[in-house]
Amino acid sequence: MGKSRNLKKMKCWVLAMEEIEEMMNFGSRKRAKNAKKRGRKKGIRNKLSPEVSTKIGDATLHYAAGNYKEAIPILEEAVQLAPNLQDSYYILGLIYDAMQDWKRALNFTMIAAHLSPKDVSLWKKLISWSIEQGNFGQVRYCLTKAITADPKDIGLRFDRALLYAELGEYQKAADSYDQITGIYPANVEARKMAAKMYHMCGQLEKGIGILENYINDYPAEADTRVFDLLISLHMKNNSYNNAVKLIEKVKSSSSSDKKLPLFLDARKAICLARLGNMEIAEDFLQDLQMGSFEDHYELVNEVADTFLDLCHYGYALKLYFIILGRTFDNTKQATLHLKVGQCYLSLGERSKAIPFYYNALAKLEDDIDARITLSSLLIEEGREDEAISLLSPTNCSNVTIDVSSTLPVPWWLSEKVKMQLAKIYRSKGMLEDFVDLIFPPVKKTLHVESMTRRRKARKKKRLSKSILSERVKLLENQQEDNVFGGFKPVATSSELAKANRAKRSLERLIALREEKKAAALSAGMDWECEDSDGDAPNMIPDPPLPGLLKDDENHQLLLDLCKTLASLHRYAEALEIINCVTRLPSDKLSIDKKEVFQSLGAKIAYATADPKHAYDYARSTVEKHPYNISAWNSYYEVILRFQNRFGKHFKFLHKMRVIHKDSVPAMVINGNQCTMQSMHQAAAEEYLLAYKLQPENPLINLCVGTALINLALGLRLQNKHQCVVQGFAFLYNYLRLCNNSQEALYNVARAYQHVGLVTLAALYYEKVLAVQEKDYPIRKLPNRVPGDPRTPKPGYCNLHMEAAFNLHLIYKKSGSLDLSRDILKKYCTP
Repeated sequence: MGKSRNLKKMKCWVLAMEEIEEMMNFGSRKRAKNAKKRGRKKGIRNKLSPEVSTKIGDATLHYAAGNYKEAIPILEEAVQLAPNLQDSYYILGLIYDAMQDWKRALNFTMIAAHLSPKDVSLWKKLISWSIEQGNFGQVRYCLTKAITADPKDIGLRFDRALLYAELGEYQKAADSYDQITGIYPANVEARKMAAKMYHMCGQLEKGIGILENYINDYPAEADTRVFDLLISLHMKNNSYNNAVKLIEKVKSSSSSDKKLPLFLDARKAICLARLGNMEIAEDFLQDLQMGSFEDHYELVNEVADTFLDLCHYGYALKLYFIILGRTFDNTKQATLHLKVGQCYLSLGERSKAIPFYYNALAKLEDDIDARITLSSLLIEEGREDEAISLLSPTNCSNVTIDVSSTLPVPWWLSEKVKMQLAKIYRSKGMLEDFVDLIFPPVKKTLHVESMTRRRKARKKKRLSKSILSERVKLLENQQEDNVFGGFKPVATSSELAKANRAKRSLERLIALREEKKAAALSAGMDWECEDSDGDAPNMIPDPPLPGLLKDDENHQLLLDLCKTLASLHRYAEALEIINCVTRLPSDKLSIDKKEVFQSLGAKIAYATADPKHAYDYARSTVEKHPYNISAWNSYYEVILRFQNRFGKHFKFLHKMRVIHKDSVPAMVINGNQCTMQSMHQAAAEEYLLAYKLQPENPLINLCVGTALINLALGLRLQNKHQCVVQGFAFLYNYLRLCNNSQEALYNVARAYQHVGLVTLAALYYEKVLAVQEKDYPIRKLPNRVPGDPRTPKPGYCNLHMEAAFNLHLIYKKSGSLDLSRDILKKYCTP
């Protein structure tokens, strides 16, 4: 741009007299052409005064001589005398252009153009300057003004339509080209561009109509390119019958012995295939084998892709092999190998597809889907080791990845590759490799999901300063110091509204920052300047496995990961994953699946040494199922693992008793806790409440009987005998419900011994010894380790040893030492 203006300055001396004459006649050259005009006759007030004419002439001479500084004040005086005279502004624009003050040159030329809006040359000059400045809103404005000045200038209309197309305003571009066709109907380029633009904005019917009208009105001038475009639009509109008719029309209009061009032949094959007529396929294959199609590779490939899409894999294979036989670049050959492999895969010939996938990956190693498909084929063929080497290359382990880079992620870090490789490790029993591969990305993904959930819970999202600044840049085209500010910016109304809001937000942030700075300085504190994004929230990173929570297969993978971690005794890591999963919202993971993870988490937590992990799961289970006995059993097992009193347990138990007053397991556990603290009266109250709800429950009858007996042995109770009788009444009811089982007989005997009725106690102990009880399977505790030496020996359900020991104490105390010795020798010695 600078060189062209210097050249213009050098030519200024040669053309000085011509320019002077042109500028002197600038305001009157149009009046000379038209001697007779309509309307009121111009008055004397429109004539230039001699003083103004003299100043313009002097300024013109100074400009021609290169004395720009002397010409500028003279022209300024002329402007003050005649502010509506365009000559002064035009010369000022030329002067500032020669001085390379582009901004003032454009402003003065803009004023001159507005004072003489019919002068197209000025608008064209402004258009070129606006293009150099990149101010497309101003370009659009000047083009519109120039078209208004000269409506028949087809070049200006083409330029405006092209500008709309480059700015992505396809509707306006289509309308502009349509206007050109209205003025010049025979302009084929305008019609073609209008059809393309209407296609871009989704108005296929309108684009088709424009081309059909041209063919009908100018059949002799319509060439094959117009027909090709119209046929392609019919195909995109799924009007395959119309496309075939048009192709036949082209064939009939040409000589009979002349064959159709290859692109029309290919389009005919595609249309007929879409219509279900595959007879054309063989003819097309024969013509293709005999001819040359190097310049129409995309057309032939489109036909083959159509056959592949319509599941005609045999025809597609033949076409792909014909294309592969010709010389093309490596990328096209690799893509063809992928399509051939897909055809073989669809035909069920999986072993034939494997070499083609290998050939494709040799050129397209970043194709994730092809790599995953090939690994699946290798697994089906029993080549798991080969599949592992395909998904985990050794030469990429030391490559450093720039997280801030905009380049695509390497294939070995892809989510699909990691998932596929993890499944292979899992199926082969390579548990350590499975966990090492999939646990870090799963952990990070769940962490990002939790961050996103917390971020969405915020009431208002604040935009960073960088985003606000980007939006404000849209308003920079509206230059306040530019005399021409009336053109419309290249933006929609919504974008302009966002930009204005962003500008106000930035102003508020700057004002708030200044207030903080002033307050800090007044308080004598140091002020540290914030960065551009200091007020913005922390950016959430992209998860390494974005599709982890989208399908059931990945949910099963998460469950397998937790089970594998538990089998490897990595309980803390398994619980970390389960805790993150159970906190996910219901739209990410359903409630039923969460319960599965919670159940697994409870089992894992029971196996840990610290019962605090298990308590959370057991408590959550009880809250969801307050009347389930198994849930309360698991909860109570956890509570019993605490060596000291656990405060949370008592608060929670009290809460459950208040909320669920009819929960029998809660009553029994609360009574047991009172019994352990020797609060027998409170325990009896809890057991009796449970007895009212379930009077035929053997355990409740046993608990009530023992609580009443323990209460009777206290010091404050007055009617002790009545309480003992009531206790034994419940114990005999318990004995009846248990059908005089060995355990029930032993408990009754133990109660008699406890209150001192040793004669009755000895009678029931002898009944216990007379019963032979078989072993029953004991419920396996979650924290029980296989091979534990505490595992009971055979006969662990038989109470002979306990009953004999207590009976020998009774005999010994009564003086029957021989009986005592015989009992111990018979039942308590191996």
